[in-house]
Amino acid sequence: MRVMVFMIANEDSENAVPPTPEAFEAMERYTEELVKAGILVAGAGLKPSSEAKRIACEGPGRTVMDGPFTETRELIAGFSIWKVKDMDEAVAWAKRCPNPMSGRNVIEIRPFFEAEDMAEALSTDAQTREKLGVA
Repeated sequence: MRVMVFMIANEDSENAVPPTPEAFEAMERYTEELVKAGILVAGAGLKPSSEAKRIACEGPGRTVMDGPFTETRELIAGFSIWKVKDMDEAVAWAKRCPNPMSGRNVIEIRPFFEAEDMAEALSTDAQTREKLGVA
């Protein structure tokens, strides 16, 4: 199972306050553990939303909005992709994560859709195309 692990932004991350040397070292050790365990697929920290853009899509229209964005609880400060056996394993690893920023830190774990999750929909779509004679 693959999961995406989000570190939710807080005031420090949005103000580009760097982690303390101790927090940075702790995160490096934690990342090394994830790598050694074969869990970590990819990961990165993200710059503050002041350097971001949002594109709202409605029908054919596109509206571009410049950051910063005000609701930090809805922003992502960093992410990683893990390969784990199940959600329990992902939670166990996330609970070991050191606090990368001062104050409250929130981690969100979201599973990816995998091929087997889409099998029924893809099978139904293929059957429909076959009935219609569409390749």
